[in-house]
Amino acid sequence: MKIEGGRSVQLFRGLVALLLLYMKPALGRDECIERERQALLKFKQGLIDDYGRLSSWGSEDNKRDCCKWRGVHCSNRTGHVIMLDLRGPWFNSNFGSKPLKGMLSPSLLQLQHLNYLDLSYNDFGASRIPEFFGSLSKLRYLNLSFAEFGGEIPKQLGNLSNLWSLDISGSEAFYYDVKNLDWLSSLHSLRHLDLSGVFLGEVVDWVQVISKLPLLVTLRLHESKFPNIIPSALPPINRSTSLLVVDISANFLTSSIYYWLFNCSSSLTDINLAGNELEGVIPDAFGKILSLENLDLSLNQLEGGIPKSFGNLGNLRSLDLSSNEFSESLPKFLQNLYGHAENSLEILNLRENQLSGSLPDITKFSFLRELYVEYNQLNGSFPESFGQLSRLEVLVLYRNQMKGSLPDLTTLPSLRKLNLFENQLTGIMPSSLGQLSHLEFLDASSNFLEGVISEVHLSNLSKLQYLDLSFNSLSLEFSSEWVPPFQLGVVRLAYCKLGPHFPNWLQNQNNFTELDISSAGISDTAPNWFWDLPPRLQYLNLSYNQINGLLPNLSFKFTDVTNIDLCTNLFEGPIPVFPPNVSSLNLSKNKFSGTVTFVCAINGGDLTYVDLSDNQLSGNLPDCWMHLDGLVVLNLANNNFSGEIPSSMGSLLSILMLQLRNNSLIGEFPVSLKNCTGLIIIDLSDNRLSGTLPAWIGHGLSDLIVLSLRSNQFYGSIPSQICHLENIQILDLSLNNISGIIPNCIKNFTSMAEEGSSSPSIAYGYYGQPPRDRDGEQDMYGNGRYVVSLFLIWKGRESEYKKTLGLVRSIDLSSNKLTGEIPNEITSLVTLVALNLSRNNLTGLIAPKIGQLRLLDFLDLSRNQLSGGIPSSLSELSFLGILDLSNNFFSGRIPPSTKLMSFNASAYMGNPGLCGPPLTEACPGDGTPQDPTTIGGNDGVGNQEHEDKFITTGFYVSMGFGFILGFWGVCGTLILSGPSRYAYFKLLDNIKDWLYVTTAVNAARLKRQLQY
Repeated sequence: MKIEGGRSVQLFRGLVALLLLYMKPALGRDECIERERQALLKFKQGLIDDYGRLSSWGSEDNKRDCCKWRGVHCSNRTGHVIMLDLRGPWFNSNFGSKPLKGMLSPSLLQLQHLNYLDLSYNDFGASRIPEFFGSLSKLRYLNLSFAEFGGEIPKQLGNLSNLWSLDISGSEAFYYDVKNLDWLSSLHSLRHLDLSGVFLGEVVDWVQVISKLPLLVTLRLHESKFPNIIPSALPPINRSTSLLVVDISANFLTSSIYYWLFNCSSSLTDINLAGNELEGVIPDAFGKILSLENLDLSLNQLEGGIPKSFGNLGNLRSLDLSSNEFSESLPKFLQNLYGHAENSLEILNLRENQLSGSLPDITKFSFLRELYVEYNQLNGSFPESFGQLSRLEVLVLYRNQMKGSLPDLTTLPSLRKLNLFENQLTGIMPSSLGQLSHLEFLDASSNFLEGVISEVHLSNLSKLQYLDLSFNSLSLEFSSEWVPPFQLGVVRLAYCKLGPHFPNWLQNQNNFTELDISSAGISDTAPNWFWDLPPRLQYLNLSYNQINGLLPNLSFKFTDVTNIDLCTNLFEGPIPVFPPNVSSLNLSKNKFSGTVTFVCAINGGDLTYVDLSDNQLSGNLPDCWMHLDGLVVLNLANNNFSGEIPSSMGSLLSILMLQLRNNSLIGEFPVSLKNCTGLIIIDLSDNRLSGTLPAWIGHGLSDLIVLSLRSNQFYGSIPSQICHLENIQILDLSLNNISGIIPNCIKNFTSMAEEGSSSPSIAYGYYGQPPRDRDGEQDMYGNGRYVVSLFLIWKGRESEYKKTLGLVRSIDLSSNKLTGEIPNEITSLVTLVALNLSRNNLTGLIAPKIGQLRLLDFLDLSRNQLSGGIPSSLSELSFLGILDLSNNFFSGRIPPSTKLMSFNASAYMGNPGLCGPPLTEACPGDGTPQDPTTIGGNDGVGNQEHEDKFITTGFYVSMGFGFILGFWGVCGTLILSGPSRYAYFKLLDNIKDWLYVTTAVNAARLKRQLQY
């Protein structure tokens, strides 16, 4: 935040005012010189004016009177054109306007008295700045900023010796080709210079050039990427008394810039060094620039604290230290501002650091108007009371860990904005909130506040425009006749109790652009008056209530792009027509019925997200998807749709997620989806689709993360091209009629074969303002996130995965007709979490290296024709939670490991050749009496005595030690690294196996003793 009324800004405004005052006698003359009129008409001919901004030039009304043409000003005294202001639209400030384009005619040279030329914010297609500009010798003001010029800046601009202000800044630094700035040295009258965005990476002598401008007041070189200063290579710098404003932000500068900065001027008022690479502590020299008013050191890597000398800055009004690495306690950090700065500072920005502690008594800064301390680590509380009445208008503390309750707020009577979002505040909302008559913005969401919000809290807040109390335990209780004194623009009350009846006070609110009353305990019919929504509504969220009734026709309600979320309610009946400019639409988990032909009436340019899942919708899917080319998410799962998937779905060129699960769709896999090359999620499971798996999936849809075709009627073999799905994380082809072999090339599933970081969920971000932090479905900017959910057969039952879906790596080919062996290459998929190949006709052995799948949690190979022994490496799968090898032809002893013996015997049943625990079938040689002579006794008595002595107190101590070791081994490994945990589990298994065998042998001996 910058001070708009600072001395430097006032000075520059004075400069412009002086220039306009110089021209004032010239403005308003009703006729112009014919030669100059013709020059203007010729100048117009070279321009492309799509919006008709120059339509008054030569019109019948003002055909001869060019002084009345738009942007043209003449001298009353001489009639000459002295000012040409053709600035273009700036960030849509002129709604509907378009920039001028084309070529600039040298006919402007006929305007020999022109002293003001502004062509900023137009588009001249990277053409060069005309050299003839250098011949407009009387120019005092030249503004070419953001006009999309390019190439070499003409040195002829150095001829403009009368120039006061030069601005050729822009957003595309590569447009200009600048080798030197020597031409600047001739502009001895220059007061204001702005080259922001102009790449100066090759201009090594920029300091020397700037020093030759004796009257320069303002220097702006934001994002110009000029070289760092080498102090030893510079000549002595003459200190200036004219330079007041220096903006050299976003230039990757190091601390070497301080040498020039602290020697360039003795009167600096504004310094902007934001977005550089400054490290270490703040230099004490800043505190010696007593004229300093505005200092911006944000977006660097500064640390330590504020120098003590800052207390001497009696003119300091704005200090921005945000986005650095300061880590002191906040009270200590602010101590060095006490003194002269204590009585001058108006804006203090400490956002995004690591400051801790409590909020101190900020009323010590008697003129402080704005304080920003969000994104820090404040873990204390508010002071019990503030020392004096404060002028504070803005207090932003969101995303800290502040505790305790809110204080009496009557000492902050000027407060306009209070943002406490996402802290750990407790207690009730103080009634003194109602005394903040200037309050416009209140966000106390995502805390632990409780109690009742009544009319007392809000009745005096006539200026309130933004109200967010979401995600607390608050109950809003107003009388049914209460009429709020405010008109809210944003209403966010998610998870506040408003019900059970629909809140009547909303009937008075006619201007809101956002309304979120989700999870508000409303179990009522939405009244008719509610649907008379404000036309500028952009976000409507009534989700997670029990609101019932029919939806009216909303097609002509809204003028702006709108996001609508009505999910998880009891709405019923047909889905009405929605506004053609709707952007996101979530009607899932309701009781809507009928068809979805309403989508054909939506203008698809804005629509990105549609979720109609879990309703009672039926009929064929409409074949009108070709106009929804912006659609990214389409979820129609869990309905009663029938017929084929329409081919027009292949026109959804932006689609990322397509979910048609659990309907009655028929036909083959639609070949038109080959055009949807960006798809990452396809879920067509639980339908009646048939045909073969198309080979083009591997090449055409190579970005797929999830492919679920479970429970359909697909047949044929798995095409080898499917191995091109390098990003696949979940492949589910189960419950079909697929035959043939499992391709060896599955080793190419890179996402399963390489370890890497994964997001817990699979989500798509879309524009909107949903409630924050419900299931993590919002990003840091307040935009929505559609989080994909998927049903997987896991551990014997179907479960929905949402928040952790991104961590799952799963292959499910179960319940098909696959033959052949399980390819050994499957052991290269080291991040695989679930593998289900059950209920097929697979033969051969389990790969000996299956222990490489060390993250495997679920393994089901049951009901096949597999044979051979169970590999001992299977015991190395420390995370294995479910194992089923039943109903095969495995043989031999089950490897004696604690891991494999921990599973129920049913995991191994139906394998006649298997033996050993946990099965009851003993293996050959188990329990055979040993030769007494091998034990050490000479007779039966001696042998018996030996066996008696083996089971001693020490034996039970050993067992106790084993239990303790096992218990703490398991707990301890939870905090070790992955490789250590894996190795430690293996060691633990060996120890436990020894204990098990020892116990079994001694138990057998004891049993034989009892039989004698």
